[in-house]
Amino acid sequence: MIHKVNKAAVVVAALLAVMAALPIVVPGDYLLSYGINLLQYGTLATAWALFSGPTRYISLATTAFFGIGAYTVAVLGEALPWPAVLAVALLIGALVALVVGLSTLRLSGVHFVIFTFGLTELIRQLVTWYEVNVTKSIGRYIFLDMSQLEIYWQLLALLALALLTGWLIRRSRLGLALRVIGEDETVARHLGINTTAAKVLLFTISSVFMTLVGAVMSPRWTYIDPAIVFNANLSFQVLIMSLLGGAGHLLGPLAGVIPLTALFEFLSARFPNHFSVLLGVTFLVIVYLVPNGVVERVRLWFRRPAAMVAKEA
Repeated sequence: MIHKVNKAAVVVAALLAVMAALPIVVPGDYLLSYGINLLQYGTLATAWALFSGPTRYISLATTAFFGIGAYTVAVLGEALPWPAVLAVALLIGALVALVVGLSTLRLSGVHFVIFTFGLTELIRQLVTWYEVNVTKSIGRYIFLDMSQLEIYWQLLALLALALLTGWLIRRSRLGLALRVIGEDETVARHLGINTTAAKVLLFTISSVFMTLVGAVMSPRWTYIDPAIVFNANLSFQVLIMSLLGGAGHLLGPLAGVIPLTALFEFLSARFPNHFSVLLGVTFLVIVYLVPNGVVERVRLWFRRPAAMVAKEA
């Protein structure tokens, strides 16, 4: 088992190393831009699955934390060194996640989904109100000396860190507690598991990664406003990608990110006025055809012959 785990970890590490060298070996603006999109969605989907995968809580707060990271850079990007800006974004994201988690993670099911969706709209309206009434300007310009290649490598580092964090959590007592919570939260409480503390901790870790992705991505746009960085479509895209690949597996979300990033780019370029409708259709098709994700379907497909052989024996 240990050998198997180490082998998988080595393969993932080798793939990440190849991705790090790819923009240098095969230079090109389009390839680099596409790679940034892949890494953005890959990190967001992996972070989303850190919390929603084991607990089965469907969160639509991805956009809220992404926007918080982007606006932190817009406000502090020219006042502080880049590492300090990221540290402030991390602290703000963690603080908001703690407050939200402590006040809402007693909810479950559709109530939690609606709250997280409303959270994004609430933060967007608060930022819009502040910009209109205090700064008298709805948007902000971001002029940071940061190349596309630097953004690519930072996103790749975040993805590697998110995968490592997920790998460690799955092998910890926290990971076991979250799996029990996902199966039956009432049983988890009867077993003595502090379900609120476990959920809040993981919700905060997941949200911090989302906040940092927003911070790293913001210099790419030069100009941001609340409608851009608090676009609710992002939450649904990340959700669909995670469900397609399989939120219950560490690498499952990445299996959904790769094909859907290409599909969403095609749809947004060819059908910009109907993108939201097509996004909804994609969501329905995925939920109907592969409710547990592609990775789970493939795993069962490989296991089925072995079980049949064992039964026959």
